[in-house]
Amino acid sequence: MSPKSAPDIVLIGAGIMSATLGVLLKELQPELTIEIFERLDIIAGESSDAWNNAGTGHSAFCELNYTPEKENGDIEINKAIKIAESFEVTKQFWSFLVQQGCIKSPETFIQSVPHMSFVWGENNVEYLKKRQQMLESNNLFKGMQYSEDPAVLKQWIPLVMEGRGADEKVAATRMESGTDINFGALTRALIGYLEKQDGVQVHLKHEVRDLDQEEDGRWYLKVKNLETGKKRKLHTRFVFIGAGGGSLPLLEKSDIPEGKGFGGFPVSGQWLICKNPAIVEKHAAKVYGKASVGAPPMSVPHLDTRVIDGKKALLFGPYAGFSTKFLKNGSWLDLPRSIKFNNIRPMLAAGLDNLPLTKYLIDQVRQSPEDRMEALQEFLPQAKIEDWELEVAGQRVQVIKKHPEHVGILEFGTEVVSAADGSIAALLGASPGASTAVSIMLELLQRCFPNKLATPLWQNKLKQMIPSYGQKLAESPTLLEHVRSWANAVLELKK
Repeated sequence: MSPKSAPDIVLIGAGIMSATLGVLLKELQPELTIEIFERLDIIAGESSDAWNNAGTGHSAFCELNYTPEKENGDIEINKAIKIAESFEVTKQFWSFLVQQGCIKSPETFIQSVPHMSFVWGENNVEYLKKRQQMLESNNLFKGMQYSEDPAVLKQWIPLVMEGRGADEKVAATRMESGTDINFGALTRALIGYLEKQDGVQVHLKHEVRDLDQEEDGRWYLKVKNLETGKKRKLHTRFVFIGAGGGSLPLLEKSDIPEGKGFGGFPVSGQWLICKNPAIVEKHAAKVYGKASVGAPPMSVPHLDTRVIDGKKALLFGPYAGFSTKFLKNGSWLDLPRSIKFNNIRPMLAAGLDNLPLTKYLIDQVRQSPEDRMEALQEFLPQAKIEDWELEVAGQRVQVIKKHPEHVGILEFGTEVVSAADGSIAALLGASPGASTAVSIMLELLQRCFPNKLATPLWQNKLKQMIPSYGQKLAESPTLLEHVRSWANAVLELKK
């Protein structure tokens, strides 16, 4: 059966990653034809949905897992710097889109919310103090405040300090320029903009069932309309698999050598959501603590002010769990079906190397409501169970990949996997994900469109969209101050 169409670009999954790549490509080369396929009946229904992620503009201001303490007591900040730079790049791209009218109003998706780290215990206090001193010396983190003074902390986070003993050793850092982001609203705005462009089609309730590369280099896709049952076949020169937890099975079906040996470890999450408006109004920050031993990064405990569709909310969590599903709306068979001959050894090796994680997840699954409240009360000593209710959060699939020494390792970040010919790419993994989407997609352009990226046309356009493109913000304080001030003004954020 001959294909009905042959778009230049196919994007699988209608989340923040596909939306970002689609807009970038359409801005760089307006004549491109693009088709987006989403298995759900809504855009941004999985990981990008506001209730399925922390909504944190991950800038490494507050996330302590990005600044681990070395054995010699030093603080490693390279990852934090990279993430902070990436988020500034993302903000520039969003600012360009707001100025161009592609996104109508920034307050529909981004708000200023201070980012804080909060710790207790002498060793943790000493760690946080060293961390603040290390980070504050870098311009990306200029203005980070630190305090051990209970009077100051009561001003910053009154709820967190209520009921604490006067002799308890506590400390916090605070960045006023933190943000809360509704990635669902942003994704819908980006895809809504794309749909208005010539040559772009979005197909909801459509699932890509198979894909094969033909001798001429093009990809042959089989797609099913889940509403009507009708099947469709098409050719394309480029495929991006941005289907969240659904990316790994499709990468395996592509059969590219670069995708061999990858596995996935699913981690589910839950939030406690405050339903007492009086309590919600008394807290105005994202407050991150230290993770439990063995906990994955997505399970770092935090108490978050959220602004979702104009309404303020207060969330605590996430509580991790284990599910064999790769998507919140996935199948219990996702994990077993993903195990192949080429990835079983890396997956087993990663499992043996991460026994503390396995124990942690088992303990989390077995938690009672009282256990969850106990964790919350470490942050909010006077929290009452009747003020909070449990909600299911998003599903994440952590990357497992081959390793020369350990056979297989578990990665707690994002991984772009692309074919040598640049005709297909997939994004695996989770945090910091959405906040660094633009930098991730720029890396993808470098891998998959190197010749076009080298042209003056694409270079000039990228510098219009991202004024700092090609430069290191951590090493350019004047440039950082310029682009940060501009982006914060356009996005109506605190400077």
